Amino acid sequence: MSTDYGDADPFQWDTREDCQVRQILDRIADKWSLLVIALLDNRRLRFTELRREIDGVSQRMLTVTLRSLERDGLVKRTVHPVVPPRVEYELTPLGATLHATIQSLVTWTEAHQEEIAAARETYDHREAEAV
Repeated sequence: MSTDYGDADPFQWDTREDCQVRQILDRIADKWSLLVIALLDNRRLRFTELRREIDGVSQRMLTVTLRSLERDGLVKRTVHPVVPPRVEYELTPLGATLHATIQSLVTWTEAHQEEIAAARETYDHREAEAV
């Protein structure tokens, strides 16, 4: 895969299901992963704290998300040997680099949200007239 972005190949990312780039993008771009990574920026949180902060996530989905992020080396899970066990999650150095990228995306979204809202309104109006 070339790193020369000037001549970007639209097919540079393999669309096959077993493509590593596609698998990684699928993992980090899902809404629960993005929220977990954002919440863990420069802090450790317990499972219950994460669940309380993420509106709408089920216990099972948060568990699956955290395990996947841990498997990918983005999140570190620490179990403290107390009764009941206390488990904390934090970003790894690799996860912290991803957070910076996600923050850029959030900043772009915030800067352009009004333009996007206007484009949606124009589109919806045009589609309603076509019916």
